[in-house]
Amino acid sequence: MTRESAEQQALLDAVRLLLGKRCDSAAVRAAMTSEAGFDAGLWRTLAEQIGVAALPIPEEYGGAGATIVESALVLEEVGRTLAPVPLLSSLIAAHATDDPALLARIAAGEITAVILDPADPVLYGAEATTVLALTDDGTVLVDGATVTRQPAMDQTLRLATVDTSTATSTPISGDPAKARDAAFIGLSALAAGCARRGLEMTVGYAQQREQFGRPIGSFQALKHRMADMLVLTETTRSAARAAAAGELEPAVAAAYCKEAVAHVAAETVQLHGGIAITWEHDAQLVLKRAHALGQLFGTAHQLRRRVLARYSASR
Repeated sequence: MTRESAEQQALLDAVRLLLGKRCDSAAVRAAMTSEAGFDAGLWRTLAEQIGVAALPIPEEYGGAGATIVESALVLEEVGRTLAPVPLLSSLIAAHATDDPALLARIAAGEITAVILDPADPVLYGAEATTVLALTDDGTVLVDGATVTRQPAMDQTLRLATVDTSTATSTPISGDPAKARDAAFIGLSALAAGCARRGLEMTVGYAQQREQFGRPIGSFQALKHRMADMLVLTETTRSAARAAAAGELEPAVAAAYCKEAVAHVAAETVQLHGGIAITWEHDAQLVLKRAHALGQLFGTAHQLRRRVLARYSASR
């Protein structure tokens, strides 16, 4: 796996420093149970001071002119800390349109929701000031839709149903295929970060928790299970980064990452024992995030079926 460049490492250092200060367990829980449902202050800081929303947007529209790789690296850190911010929604929106005015607003941190499929929940649909929809004919700007917040198992992600039956749709420039790929790349990066969080929590707990006068991490059976978690975490990270670099089909990466993070999260709960299913412990947050990612934008088997169908049709 390619190492980060000096510029990428500087970006990651800045993001990690900020999230380390502003995104501990108490902050995440306070944000996800607040009226807003996410940390608006943290999002403003990420967007205005570090420029994470502007990363994939051309410089002439107020962006940083970076590639999706940089956005994916930041999303890994967002996934590891379970930060309740709309970066994934922002990333998808930035790839859903080429409209200069809209891109400038996205770069500034304005929340834009994207309907990938009319039947699916929409990330930050109720919090967005602008709603876009991907259609077979291109990207459209949706005005006057009926938006209803939808309860989610993972309270760190905001979901909504968006009824466009009485809305006005205005075509705008954009590539729906590019936006869908961005959605899968971003999801894979979030999954990689979530898996890393689960592994770190589990190893830390195994080093501290004692049974029969010794840390449980010294037991051979648990060592093997944590080694398997490490393999899954590293391969999830590799798949996510390969997809961002254009070396792996984004939907294939997402399908793998969905299943891998689900297994890591399940092992996180199992190896923590009974404490992991309590509200006070963060293992349940990892499990809920993994479950949510497993359903978002389609399940793993649905993604694989679509990819196979597309390749079969092209032969």
